[in-house]
Amino acid sequence: MNAPRFLYGTAWKEDATEQLTRLALDAGFRGIDTANQRKHYFEAGVGAAMAGAIADGVVRREELFLQTKFTYQHGQDERLPYDPNAGVGAQVRQSFASSLEHLRVEQIDSYVLHGPSRGRGLGQVDFEVWQAMEALHADGKTRFLGISNVSLEQLQLLCARVRVQPSFVQNRCYARTGWDAHVRAFCRERGIVYQGFSLLTANVRELHAPAFRSIVARTERTPAQVVFRFALQIGMLPLTGTTDPEHMREDLGALDGFTLTDDEVATIERIA
Repeated sequence: MNAPRFLYGTAWKEDATEQLTRLALDAGFRGIDTANQRKHYFEAGVGAAMAGAIADGVVRREELFLQTKFTYQHGQDERLPYDPNAGVGAQVRQSFASSLEHLRVEQIDSYVLHGPSRGRGLGQVDFEVWQAMEALHADGKTRFLGISNVSLEQLQLLCARVRVQPSFVQNRCYARTGWDAHVRAFCRERGIVYQGFSLLTANVRELHAPAFRSIVARTERTPAQVVFRFALQIGMLPLTGTTDPEHMREDLGALDGFTLTDDEVATIERIA
């Protein structure tokens, strides 16, 4: 699978989306995560940044991994990317076409269902949406499919019934659940790439623990670099949404240059 080792997340950046995405591309990020959900993302700003970076010779389209999402109406505001009165299959097609226009591309690398329709279990609508996503995959419009904000039970139900298995799962990742240990284990068994977000903001208390701070001191790296290095070593594809250009470069520094010991990885895994 041609996927990057690190993703830059573009949520909650509003009018700064284009500028910050361009800074991330300039810093060296080659994986970009967004969504056609104007409530939390400005997808067109991502497209403008990519188009500018490509025009300026910073990157080629084939070097980029571009991921976006279909979001149900309950996760949107009034700025819908589809007709709310259309069937969900049509909504998926309309949202996808809108994403292609926003992002100024002809193909998406990873198209993600931005969370199931309900908190527990899956509804028939989820399978209808997935079927519409499978049709986009069959037409070559997206290389991979994925799902986010999903429980182990929901992921198991999905995998048991669909034709095209998810290639990616993206979840908010909490140290107190062993960094989503059960979902990660299922993903590992199935060859699904687990993407973790909010690795820093969801774990502020744990990252101030003395055991973690001692690892930071030993490695002489930033706490963020240690967390992202830990994620990489346990097989996770991490996301960062930093708005600081210096932090962008520092975060990418987790890819190379240092390694955590097995004991340090185990310590962070049980830090909560």
